[in-house]
Amino acid sequence: MQPRQENSAECGTKLQHRVNFSGLRTGTALGLRLWNILAYAFPMRYVLGFDGGGTKTDCVLMDETGAILARSRSGSSNPTTFGVEASLTALSAAATDALRAAERSEQDVAYVLGGVSGAAESNMRWDLMRGLQPRFPKATVIIMSDLLLSLGATGEIPSVVVIAGTGSAVLGRTAPVELARAGGFGPVIGDPGSAYDIGRRATAVIIQKHLNSETFPLEAKTLESFQCKFDEFLDHARSRPGDVFPRIFPVVANAAENGDAAARTLLSSAAQDLCDQAREVIGKLELRELSFFLAKTGGVFDGSSFLNAQFDSMIRGVAPKVRIGPLPRSAAEAAAQLAREALTHPVVLNES
Repeated sequence: MQPRQENSAECGTKLQHRVNFSGLRTGTALGLRLWNILAYAFPMRYVLGFDGGGTKTDCVLMDETGAILARSRSGSSNPTTFGVEASLTALSAAATDALRAAERSEQDVAYVLGGVSGAAESNMRWDLMRGLQPRFPKATVIIMSDLLLSLGATGEIPSVVVIAGTGSAVLGRTAPVELARAGGFGPVIGDPGSAYDIGRRATAVIIQKHLNSETFPLEAKTLESFQCKFDEFLDHARSRPGDVFPRIFPVVANAAENGDAAARTLLSSAAQDLCDQAREVIGKLELRELSFFLAKTGGVFDGSSFLNAQFDSMIRGVAPKVRIGPLPRSAAEAAAQLAREALTHPVVLNES
C-alpha cells in the first residue's frame, strides 16, 4: 500500500516528530523498527531551486536532507526580455530534466524557489508563480529577483554581489540589514558592463569603421562569428538586438585575450562601468574602509580574464580591504537550499 500524501502544513508538523525520533536510529531494535515505520509514513520531500537569466536557466533538485540529486540547464528565462510564456517554458524544461535524471516527478516536489532576472516587479513574479503552480500541484512556489538570490548566495554580511551577464547590477548588504543597489534597469534604460552593452558598443564601433572604409579586425571576427555579410549583420542587430548583442561579447573577449587594442578598450570601459556601480553601493553602505566580501558572477566575468583583472584592480582602488572572488555556491544551489529551509521556516522576502 502506498503511503498517504500529506499537504505541506501536515508535513511540516510531522517532520518535527521525525527529528525528535532521530536518536532511535542508533538505539534499540524497537527504536529501529519505529524509525522505519516513521520513514515509511512520512516520505522524503524534494525542492527545486532555479537561477534564471537572459542567457540560461540553471536548476538544482535537492532533497530535504540537503543532498543534491540533479542539476540541469535550459535556455533564457528573463520574462521582461522574452515574455512570461518563454520564461515558463525554460523553467519547466530545466525542472523536467532534473526530475527525470533523479527519477522523480512533479508530484514529489514540495517547494519551488527561483531567482529570475527581470522578475523584480511584483506583477512579473506573480505571473510566473501562477504559471508554475499547476505544474507542481503539491508545492509552494516562490519567485524572486536573481539579484536578491545572488546576494544571499554570498553567505556573508557585509557583502556585495556584482552581476555581469546578459544584464548587469550590483547589490550589497550590511548588518543590521541595510540594502543598497545600483543598475539592473534593463537594456533599454541601461545595463552598463553587461554582455548586451558590450555587444552594443562593439556594434557601434564596427558600423563607424565600416562607414569610413577602415580595416577593422573586430568587424571581420564578428562577421565570421555570425557567418554573414555586413548588411545582413546590421539588419539582425537592428531587428533582434537582444539576440545579437550578447553574442558579440565572446568575440570581443577572445580578441582582447589575443591583444586586440579595440577589444581591450571596450572591455576596460565595461570594467569601469561595473566598478562605478559597485562604488555607488560600497559608498552607500559605508564599506570603503572595511573588510568585506565582493562576489562576481555572470557570463562576462566567466568569459574574460582581461576584464576580470581590470575590474579587480579598479575595485581595490575604491575599497583597499575588499576580498574579491566568485560566489561560494551557485545561485541555483542557494535557491534550493533556501527552499529546503522554507519547508520548516517560512520565507520572508523584501523585494522593495
